[in-house]
Amino acid sequence: MIEFSGRTYWLIGASEGLGRALAHDLDKEGAKLVVSARSEERLQSLADELTDARVVTIDVTDPDMVRDAVEKVGEVDGIVYIAGAYDPMRATEWDSKSAMMMCNVNFIGAMHVMGEVVPALTKNGRGDITLIGSLAGYRGLPASIGYSASKAAIVSLAETMRFDLKDTGVVVRIVNPGFIKTRLTQKNAFKMPMLMSPEDAAKHVLKAMRKTRFRTDFPAPFSWAMRLLEYLPDLLVYRGK
Repeated sequence: MIEFSGRTYWLIGASEGLGRALAHDLDKEGAKLVVSARSEERLQSLADELTDARVVTIDVTDPDMVRDAVEKVGEVDGIVYIAGAYDPMRATEWDSKSAMMMCNVNFIGAMHVMGEVVPALTKNGRGDITLIGSLAGYRGLPASIGYSASKAAIVSLAETMRFDLKDTGVVVRIVNPGFIKTRLTQKNAFKMPMLMSPEDAAKHVLKAMRKTRFRTDFPAPFSWAMRLLEYLPDLLVYRGK
C-alpha cells in the first residue's frame, strides 16, 4: 500500500476537472503538490485551496517549456499526467489543427514529460508514474479522430514503460476512465453512459495510486463492455461496412 503523506506529487493538467479534484484528494492525504497546466490563474486559485502546493505553469506541447518546468519542479516522488484535449470529430469532418492538438496534448506531451523525468527517476532508483488514458483507447470509435488514437498511444506507452522499468524501482500504471463530466465532455451531443463527476473519478484514480497494480479501468460494467470490443471479430464491429 502506497502512502501519500509527506510525499511530493507533480500533477500535470491540474487546473480543471479530474486533475483539480485529484489535487484536493491528495492534499487531504497529506501530500505535497506541484500543480501544472497552462493557466497560471486557475492553478493559483487551486493552490490557494490546498495546504501545501506550488504552481509551475507548463505547455506540454512545447519541449523547451517542459524542460524548464522539470528544472523548476525539482525532485518528486510521483508524477500524474492528466493533461488532455478533446474535440468530437468524424473522419468526414476532419480538422487537422484540432486533431493534431489532441495528439500533441494527449500523447506527444506525455512523451516530452517522460523523456525529461524518467532518466532522473531511474537514476534515483525510485518513483511513481501514473498516466491517465481513457477507455476510448481500447478501440477506434466513431467521431473520435485524434482522441482515440492518442489515448491508444498513451496506453501503449504505459505498457512499454512498465516492461522496461520493472527492475528500476519506478512504478508505472495506466488509469483509463470512462466519461467524466467536464468542459470537454460537454461538447458531446450523445448520451454518455455512466457519466461520472470529477470528484467520483478522482477517488477511483486515488485508489489505483495506492497500489502497484499496472492497469485500472473504470467504471464497471462500462469498462468491461469497452474491453470486450477489443476481442469482437471485425465482421461484427464493422458489419455492413
